[in-house]
Amino acid sequence: MKEERGQAAMEFLMTYGWAILVVLIAIGALAYFGVLNPGRFLPRSCTLIPGLDCSEFKVDSSDGQVQLFIRNGLGASLDFSALNLDTNLDGTGDCTAVNPASISDGALSPQINIAGCTIDSVGSRFRGNIVGTYTLGSQTLTHSLSGSLITEVEA
Repeated sequence: MKEERGQAAMEFLMTYGWAILVVLIAIGALAYFGVLNPGRFLPRSCTLIPGLDCSEFKVDSSDGQVQLFIRNGLGASLDFSALNLDTNLDGTGDCTAVNPASISDGALSPQINIAGCTIDSVGSRFRGNIVGTYTLGSQTLTHSLSGSLITEVEA
């Protein structure tokens, strides 16, 4: 009687042990092939300081540029003296805006092209910190700008 219970317990453990092992192998295979990569499910986002909005943005692998349109809601015209993108996330801007813009209050900037970025292949995730300096209206004080850009690389 004890032998039968021991054998039943062993069969129970072996059956469920194999089932658990198969499930773990399946999860490992899905993770290996990128199906469970949480970066694929993150939304596209571009955030700046309050009052400035990235209304549209694109990371283009064909010409190695990041393209932005910024809407000014700060209450005065805005002049960028520098606008960089830090793709290394180390605090130094490694890509520089080709044409930093002047934006009237409430207006949308012309297309701002940030060149010189290291961009991976199409479909990969791109992440960078936006850093820059600007002046408001006719003021002489220079203000700092920071933000982040997370999106998928496009063709």
